[in-house]
Amino acid sequence: MSRIYFFIILLITTFSCKDKNKLIETDVEDEITINTVENRIVAIDSVFLSKSNDSILISFYKKNALKTFWSNHSCRENLVQLFQSVEFDGLHSKDFDLKKINKNEKSFQKLNDNELVDYDFLLTKNLIQYIKKVAVGSLDPKSLYKDWDLKKNKIDIQEHLLDFQKKDSFDYALFRVKPKHKVYQSLEEALKLLETFPKDDLSKIEISEKIVANDTNDVIIPIKRRLMYWNDLKPLDSLTSIYDESTQNAIKKFQMRHGLAPDGVIGKGTVAALNFSKEKRKAQIIANMERWRWYPKEFEKDHLIINIPDYTLLAIKDKDTSRTHKVIVGTAKRSTPILSSKLSYVVFNPTWTVPPTILKEDVIPATQKNRSYLAKKNITVYDSKGQIVSAENWQASKARNYRYVQSPGPNNSLGLVKIMFPNRFSVYLHDTNTRGYFERENRSISSGCVRVQNPFELTEYLLNDPEKWNKETIDEILEEGTTKNVNINQNCYIHLLYWTAWSENGQLIFRDDIYNLDAELYKKLRN
Repeated sequence: MSRIYFFIILLITTFSCKDKNKLIETDVEDEITINTVENRIVAIDSVFLSKSNDSILISFYKKNALKTFWSNHSCRENLVQLFQSVEFDGLHSKDFDLKKINKNEKSFQKLNDNELVDYDFLLTKNLIQYIKKVAVGSLDPKSLYKDWDLKKNKIDIQEHLLDFQKKDSFDYALFRVKPKHKVYQSLEEALKLLETFPKDDLSKIEISEKIVANDTNDVIIPIKRRLMYWNDLKPLDSLTSIYDESTQNAIKKFQMRHGLAPDGVIGKGTVAALNFSKEKRKAQIIANMERWRWYPKEFEKDHLIINIPDYTLLAIKDKDTSRTHKVIVGTAKRSTPILSSKLSYVVFNPTWTVPPTILKEDVIPATQKNRSYLAKKNITVYDSKGQIVSAENWQASKARNYRYVQSPGPNNSLGLVKIMFPNRFSVYLHDTNTRGYFERENRSISSGCVRVQNPFELTEYLLNDPEKWNKETIDEILEEGTTKNVNINQNCYIHLLYWTAWSENGQLIFRDDIYNLDAELYKKLRN
């Protein structure tokens, strides 16, 4: 922690908005040349200021004694540099008035007082735009997605803007604006890392069948080029069409970075990942940065966090990872929703009331084909009065008005335990009667709820009472076969989130975009 504070202090002491007056040297054509004219502080007429109808802008200049603020060269230098680097924040430079800013900078010495005030307003308005986009995102996720149930982040833009007026506080003000999550910071690093790669002009790879070790195939040559491009394979002076050991090891490394089975076999999944261009990966990172601006500003001390495309649940205690579990999530058609909630209770030996979608698409069609399906699945049907409907009396015309309940037991679809938390989608964590699916790499196969590997260990952890709720006690309850609810007394929250890119130790990490959200989100950000 002390290293973080040291870094912040170093930034603050390095950049000042009050006293510096240095030149910026650049030979990049599209960069803005900052005029180094002596400070020109101009008084702002209060009547003129009030015409802006922007309360945040008005407050900013009132706090500065109705004088221009950015006229100071070092202040303006920091701000213009920020606007020039918005792409490294995953923002679109076209969303900022860079051409107008450049035009004003070139003629700065010739600007009259009114023009200086207008320019100062322009810079402040662009800073407000930056704060909004970085702090809470450019788009509203609830207008984009039906299965999104996170509270919209709120920030005090006026407070953030005023931070920039404090002495020597420019970089600290920026620090306060940006999301503090490790994943967001790793995405920033990923974007910077990606920009170090050269222009991607490699050809598309196509295969007709899987390639295994020691195969000879002409497509191995472009595969080697792609692996060298991404630094998974060391540069080679000459390329052969033999799938040798060093290339296989490089493929395994590539597969691990992309969440694929690291078996060294080159199949369609590996080729699809290899065919992602630098620009597509950049778009993916930018989409994920936007998504992380929508997520809660801070997570609780104790919480569970699920990354849906990574099929992973992390249990965080005192801000450190204490447990990791594989999970199974919803298919693209029946996706797991994005939400935050608080864990409430555990159900041992749960019954399962069939939800409407599964009822419509699975249970009713199967029952129509064969009435014995209900007995085979141990499902009891109830009418609107709570009376049992036998298979013989089951009527297809009334099928959707019945209630279908699967009895507890090892064959129950929820397994032997489920973990509940309030949400409008009726999803929860649960065991499963098909545990072999956890060995699959692609685990997007559920109907929306999240199946957890080793759920009894997670349950014991959440109940957090070794004397009363240990493995032996849990086993006894499961053996009894009676449904039992147990409250989770500790304050533990859960976050079901979605991210497909990040970086670790200087390595780019990607996951399959199982719900096809990244490309569409990036497109909306750039339109």
